[in-house]
Amino acid sequence: MSIKYYFVVGSKQFLCDEEPLEEILRERLQSLNGKSNMLVIPGGFNGEPPVNFWILENPKFLEASEFQSLKGKLPNNPIAIVSTSKTFITWLKLRLNHVYTGNFSQTNISPLDF
Repeated sequence: MSIKYYFVVGSKQFLCDEEPLEEILRERLQSLNGKSNMLVIPGGFNGEPPVNFWILENPKFLEASEFQSLKGKLPNNPIAIVSTSKTFITWLKLRLNHVYTGNFSQTNISPLDF
């Protein structure tokens, strides 16, 4: 079974130091749950499954031939936020500057090895 993953990827320095990534993610969790200390999203967007995401440093999936042109646009130390929720990644793209989006299919359940 193949799973489709969506991602935003950008500079680690920009996303972690200049862009308020943690604040953006926390804000989204709070707005969905109405609680200030939730760590997971129990319900999905518009009937989608719950939002699940991984933050990957130097993601291995960028080594795939389909991402070579994208990899050339990124600094040496990129990070990616990967999810099975297209809506969540689209929402992130609207909130974050200087990031790229894309998708890939994989048979693994977790992209932690990507």
